Amino acid sequence: MVKRDTHRVMPHEDGWQVKRDGDQKPSRVAETKKEAEKVAREISRNQGTELQIHGKDMKIQRSDSHGNDPCPPVDKK
Repeated sequence: MVKRDTHRVMPHEDGWQVKRDGDQKPSRVAETKKEAEKVAREISRNQGTELQIHGKDMKIQRSDSHGNDPCPPVDKK
């Protein structure tokens, strides 16, 4: 299995955080989830990483690949 570099939007004591897997500190902390998602999506696109959006219960709600997707879609012609 290929390990993907991932940024996550997760709850934080001061709102919502954008955090890259393996980093100890968040890249950014925002007041709202919407604001954190916007920042995270830009960072993820620029760095070509996977983006996972978590809910308050920490379950993954959405996931987007902005890098080299190891499972590209099949072209159905």
